[in-house]
Amino acid sequence: MGLIRDFLKDHFYILKMRNRFSAQVQIGQRQLFFQYQQSRNKGEKLPSLKDTGFRVFSQFEEDGKLLYIFSLLGMDPKTFVEIGSDDGLNSNCANLAFNFGWSGLYIDGNQRAISRGKKFYAKYPHPWMYQPQFRCAKVSAENINTLISDAGLKGETGLLSIDIDGNDYWVWKALEVIQPRVVIIETHVEFGMQNIVVPYDAEYSFPGKHPVYHGASPVAMMKLAASKGYRLVGANDLGFNFIFVKNGVGENVLPEVNVESVLKHPSVKESWKSFEEIKDWKFLEG
Repeated sequence: MGLIRDFLKDHFYILKMRNRFSAQVQIGQRQLFFQYQQSRNKGEKLPSLKDTGFRVFSQFEEDGKLLYIFSLLGMDPKTFVEIGSDDGLNSNCANLAFNFGWSGLYIDGNQRAISRGKKFYAKYPHPWMYQPQFRCAKVSAENINTLISDAGLKGETGLLSIDIDGNDYWVWKALEVIQPRVVIIETHVEFGMQNIVVPYDAEYSFPGKHPVYHGASPVAMMKLAASKGYRLVGANDLGFNFIFVKNGVGENVLPEVNVESVLKHPSVKESWKSFEEIKDWKFLEG
């Protein structure tokens, strides 16, 4: 019965996903893409990044914000690496893959999710679409460069997305084999405005000893980004997915913003309460 249940669940999931790269969706996004580019080229006032979000495949409104960013920066190279991708469908990179022809690498530790993603991409939107690569692996600071280089990716990359509910900070810190133009990475808003990081643990799996005790604070993540040559340009509305752009790329249209400006949602301050339970645990300075 379990196999039948899983099959039916995956079947209906796939049917639901197919509508997300319809002609209507693609046309609407292309119109937005050219509208943003036209406004940029004419020197017209551009919308604020915080007002451009919408969801097609992403968990929240990251799809719209990434479309806006790449409309202004240009989409070359159309390559991505997504670490913690699940099946590559509820994903920060799927919209670019399905609706704008990007290719790249999905990495996740869930074999069933990886298999589901491979099956879906092999059929939709058409079987001759250039397929992304999938790797099932538990990602660590020690293996991330090998996982990516073994997939044939190196050098400049369009987008890097990291969401592994744990060692996100340490994995990005260790990553050297690619140089993404844009990075979207999960931070831990529960840690408030402190500059702290949970110590690295290669064997960590969520929820660990406590569901809040993992990851890095927004301040620590911004400091790491700065050390790697990136500036903060925005975040998702809830403030935990930070978006960074490589310095030297598009400063005139995507200026740096401060941490406080992207942590305005009421849920952010509410989340600080959960830090009380672990405030005396071991942390490192970011």
